[in-house]
Parts: sequence; structure tokens; C-alpha cells
Amino acid sequence: MNIRFPRTRFCVAVAIVAICGENLTAHQHDSHHALANGQTAVGIVFEDINANGVRDEDEPGLANIKVSNGKHIVKTDQQGKYSLPVTDDTILFVIKPRNWMTPVDSDNLPQFYYIHKPNGSPKDFQYPGVEPTGPLPESVDFPLTRRNEPDQFKALLFGDTQPRNIKEVEYMAHDVIEQIIAEDGHGASFGVTLGDIVFDDLSVMPPLNQAIALIGIPWYNVIGNHDINYDAPNDRLSDETFESHYGPNYYSFDHGPTHFLVLDDVTWVAKHDGQRAHYHGGLGEDQLTFIRNDLAMIPEDQLVVLMMHIPLQNVDDRQDLYRLIEKRPATVSISAHTHYMEHVLIGDEDGWQGPKPHHHIINVTVCGSWWRGQPDERGIPHATMSDGAPNGYSIMSFDGQNYSLEFRAASRPAEHQMNIYLPEQAASSDLATTVAIANVFAADANTQCQIRVNDADWSDMDAIRIEDPAYVRAKQVEEALPERTWIDLPKPHATPHMFRGMLPTHLPAGTHRIEVKAVFADGREIIDHRIMRVE
Repeated sequence: MNIRFPRTRFCVAVAIVAICGENLTAHQHDSHHALANGQTAVGIVFEDINANGVRDEDEPGLANIKVSNGKHIVKTDQQGKYSLPVTDDTILFVIKPRNWMTPVDSDNLPQFYYIHKPNGSPKDFQYPGVEPTGPLPESVDFPLTRRNEPDQFKALLFGDTQPRNIKEVEYMAHDVIEQIIAEDGHGASFGVTLGDIVFDDLSVMPPLNQAIALIGIPWYNVIGNHDINYDAPNDRLSDETFESHYGPNYYSFDHGPTHFLVLDDVTWVAKHDGQRAHYHGGLGEDQLTFIRNDLAMIPEDQLVVLMMHIPLQNVDDRQDLYRLIEKRPATVSISAHTHYMEHVLIGDEDGWQGPKPHHHIINVTVCGSWWRGQPDERGIPHATMSDGAPNGYSIMSFDGQNYSLEFRAASRPAEHQMNIYLPEQAASSDLATTVAIANVFAADANTQCQIRVNDADWSDMDAIRIEDPAYVRAKQVEEALPERTWIDLPKPHATPHMFRGMLPTHLPAGTHRIEVKAVFADGREIIDHRIMRVE
């Protein structure tokens, strides 16, 4: 049952629990200032047995549950009580532990936080933020309900849904949401949108949330550069509308044996001293402090998944983050933002000092190329990304320290994992120079590709970085059409998941089946084929 957790909760009991000495020392000045002004939040994390969002007499407090104010992290005592300093702009949140779940609202958005903004968000912003929350409640409580979370599970990953308006929300609903519903959510336990939830118009967030909610699983959100208040005078106030819908701009949670860190790596710089307003990739000191405190409480051998919007190699203070994760044996990070799919191995060339390169995934985007391109028979732009891959989403599977990623193309069967490019027909005398090209959408540096004709032996293909030839042609054809009513495709870019292979120099005249097989590092294989005639 979906319930909305009331963001203001009043309880009679007032309890103060000492903050972890290490965390308090790290921010002694801020915490003492908050305490000196009487700004100390107290509350209880409890088992919500009847899932009504209210602590009843028979519902016990839960010990050793982590609660944060965005800097400090404390654990509840044996009675489930915690205490944290707050300012007049603080979001308190519980860090969901394994085998427990927070309430979700009617849009399946997890309600794991309490916003404390006594005066609310600035009123002169184009898009509204948080209404005044008033005085700090006597007790800020967090309900949790039991849920079994096995070692093996799946999550859905959306990059850049990014609708400009309701019409583009409908594109997404028909192109992606209906497909996921038809496949019963792919058995995923939860989903995440990796930023650019909308495209500047923040009023589109509610209808978008309603569409994604139809999938029927809890849905977490990362903030992107198109999800911020552009009229904010500084970075701190740029997240007000996002916070009103989704809560804290960075946080963490556990699911099964895996720890997830949701990060805000978008830094907003308002117009000043003749410099135009802009954003850049950055985490900031407060968030890095939270990450440091968070990881200090995570076992070294636990898989840590970092989710962000801007790719990690474009974040200014990434070296500080590298120092926090590079010695851990199991980490992976995921972003979106670029509107193409790529696996990046971050090594010493970028200052990474870990024993092996860090795997960073730039995820496929739901909107593809910003819902650009000629509409199909349904009126939906084909939105092919600049790497030649279709728009879509990913299914990520987890099992202990192991993980794998499956690409899913929008409105296509699961088997659609590559495009193969060959001439429709070739003269037998030209076979020595006839090249087969395969765009394997989710291939990484460790993916091996092979080709064969009919049932002959497989031969290796070479990894190359070129523009997708079909994408180049499609863009040229579309832009030659008069009176276009759609937005033109973006420029193609050299794609890292392309492979080239040669056909046998001698083939008999007739029709032949050309097969391409891609083998991923985890042993998973995909095979596709194309038919070509030899004259």
C-alpha cells in the first residue's frame, strides 16, 4: 500500500542523544552554533507495523539506524532515538538499511526525510519551492517497515527523462513506461532517474512523477542541471523546487548487500561581476563531508554504487572523491547527461590511485537526443542518440560485489542490442573490401566481438571509434526535408562501442546470413544477424 509520510510529525517525548564524537569534531563550529541557538532535532526511528505512518504504542524504536542532517550521521540508540543539530535550512533523513523500507507517497517517491525550513523557500523564484515548515517539531520520527531484500536484485536506471512539456511526458509514457509495465517492471526492486528529470520547466515534475509511478516500484531521483532554480542567487538555493518534490539533493540508502550513494554534482553559479550564470560539475565541501562520514560506516568489502548526473571525469573536485573510494575493492559509478552510452575506465591518467581502474557508466537516456528527430507513426520522435543507439534505459543486476548492466531500447524487443551495417548486396569480386560494422550499444572496453557467415567459424572484429554511419545518413536525410516540424538531431560523435570485421573473400552467389556475436566481461553473449546478397 502506498502511503504519504507526513513531513511534520509531533510526538510528546523529547530525547537527546549524543552525536558521534568524530562527526561532531569535524564540524564543531557549525554544530555548536546550532546547539547554542537551540536548534537540535530529536526523534525516533520506529517499526511501523501497521504501515500507517504513525508510531502506535506497540511499535518499537529501532536501534542502530543511521540518520543524517546532510553532514553528520548518527545511529539511533537502543530505544530508536537520535539527536542532530539543524539550521534553518536542513533536511533530516534516515539512511534506509537493508531489509527495511521507508513509506512512499502516491507517486511511489520514497518519504525518508523531513524538511526544516521555518521560513520556506524564497518567494520570488519562478517555480515554487518548500512552504514554510514552522518551528522544529518536538520529535521528528521516521517509520520503517520490514521488507525482504535478497542478495540478488535488479534496479531500473533512467538517464535524462527530460521532457520540456506534458506532450513529451506522453512521449515517455508511450515509448518507455508502457513497455516496462508490459514486462512487469523487469522484476526490478526500485528505479532511479539520473538527473535532468525535466527540461528547465520544473512545473512538469508532478505529471512526470505520476507517469513513472505507474511502474509500481519505489523511485529515487538524482538532481540534474536542468532540474535547478535558475533564478537562485547561489548554489545552496538552486535546489529548492527539487527538494519540494524529492527531498535532499544528496543522500544514501542500502538495498540488499549493496550501498547506494545519490550525489549532487551540479554546482550553480549565478550571474555576477559581468559573468553569465552557469553550472559546472562539483560536489562541494559539505557533500564530501557527508560522503566521508557515510563511507566510514560502510564495510570495506561492501559494493558501493555512486549515482550522479554529470559524468565523474567532469567533476571539478573528483580527486577528493577518488581518495574516498579508490582503496575500496568494489565500487562503480553511474551518470547520464551526455545523451549517449559509454563505459569509462578511470585510471591514473585522471589521478585515480586505486589498484585497478574505476568503472564509470554513462547511461543511455530515456529522451535519447532530447526527443529530437522525425516522428514515427505514433508521432513520437525517434530520438536516436548521437552514438547511433536508440533511446531507452538500463536494467542493472546486483549480486554481492558483482553487477551487470543490460541495455534496453525503447519500444524494441529485448534482443535489440546492436545495429549491423552491410551493403544490401555485393559483387563477389568486391568481397575482399566489403566491411561489416556493428554498433553494440552497451559494449565496454572488455567486450569482444566476432563475425561469421552462415555457419562458418567465428572470426574476431576490431574495436574502432567512428561516427555511426546510419546516424550520419539519417541526420542528412532529415535535414534535407523541407518544412520540418521537429527539432533536428544533434551532431554525431565518434562512438566507442563500434566494431569492424571483414567478410570472407570468397562467397558463392546467393543470399547469406551474417551474424555478429558480442561477449561481455561477465560472460553474457548477444547475437544478431543481417542478410546480404552476393551477386
